[in-house]
Amino acid sequence: MTVEVRPLGDKCNIQCKYCYQQAARESQTRKPQYDVDAVIGKLEEIGVPFSLFGGEVMLTKRSDLRRLLEFGYDRHGTVGMQTNGTLVREADLALFSSYSVNVGVSIDGPGEMNDERWAGTLISTRRATAMTEAVIERLCRDGTPPRVIVTLHRLNAVGERLTRLCKWLQFLDRLGGERVRLHLLERDNAEQTAHLQMTVEEQLIAMRTLRELEASLASIRFDVFKEIEAMLRGHDSAAACVFHACDAYSTRAVIGVEGDGTPSNCGRTNKEGIAYLPARRRGFERQLALYETARSDGGCAGCRFFLMCKGNCPGTAIHGDWRLRSSDCAVWYGLFEDAERGLAAGGRPPLSVSASRIRLESMMIDAWSVGEEPLLEDLLDDMRDEAPRS
Repeated sequence: MTVEVRPLGDKCNIQCKYCYQQAARESQTRKPQYDVDAVIGKLEEIGVPFSLFGGEVMLTKRSDLRRLLEFGYDRHGTVGMQTNGTLVREADLALFSSYSVNVGVSIDGPGEMNDERWAGTLISTRRATAMTEAVIERLCRDGTPPRVIVTLHRLNAVGERLTRLCKWLQFLDRLGGERVRLHLLERDNAEQTAHLQMTVEEQLIAMRTLRELEASLASIRFDVFKEIEAMLRGHDSAAACVFHACDAYSTRAVIGVEGDGTPSNCGRTNKEGIAYLPARRRGFERQLALYETARSDGGCAGCRFFLMCKGNCPGTAIHGDWRLRSSDCAVWYGLFEDAERGLAAGGRPPLSVSASRIRLESMMIDAWSVGEEPLLEDLLDDMRDEAPRS
């Protein structure tokens, strides 16, 4: 579980042309309320580490930002943050260092490869990108490399642009970069993002190229590949939210805290600008339905990777309908197949071809049916305990 604190909600200083939060901004009927004391009070109640998020969190008044960082550091020894990096200055870097901030920076690549993260004019956008690049490089050189978040699309991950993306990642690797999170472009707002959409084949080429690149890098690792392998081995505590059973109305991975201290869900599940208040309990209706529903109808029936993928993120569901599997299913399926072959070749049998898979699926379905969600790790332990001893 991640607690995401959004002091200023969806407010941002740039206008990414593919931003999943744009619909929420456009449908906003009142100015978001802001009370840093209420935020801290809610964080005290929740009692777990948190990350600062947005919109763009660096729009927050610096005195309030310091209070939030200080609170997180005093309570938990660290604080997370995700930023576009364009507003980070020298004094902010010192602040991050003082409070052991784990910084994540969103960028789609150097120079014009980041043009979709629009800052009003082309000149302003290129200037903003240069500032983001400088922040990443500075943090790497200071020995505190940020997590870099890259959304793959046609302008940074096809043909010559993919080659340039790889060279840039090699450059960051030489600087001491460590973690890169790869995102597939969401298919919402299809008209506005038509020029960015990649085919399934292009997405698989990009992901496989980056996976091959990883083997040659000294320190950079892409989260997604190790997480797919972890799921296939039943090590789901090591995997991100998209591989767990998320309820669009009570998101498992993200507990949001808005600027007035009220709770919220993960913003990726807000469709048509509607931000539902979190349900008091989580449900597993989506996963139970996907397990029984034919693939031709948007389900996952019979898929040997269902236990590991679970239909993936409801925020990426077909037609934006959380009841259906991810619109990126073909890409995930291909990546799971790749990892399955690699594990089998290395003598580490994946769960997808294990004789115990059907039994594990049955145990998980039974648990979901009564509102529980055990880890695969725990179910495997239970199966081992049930096995007859010689």
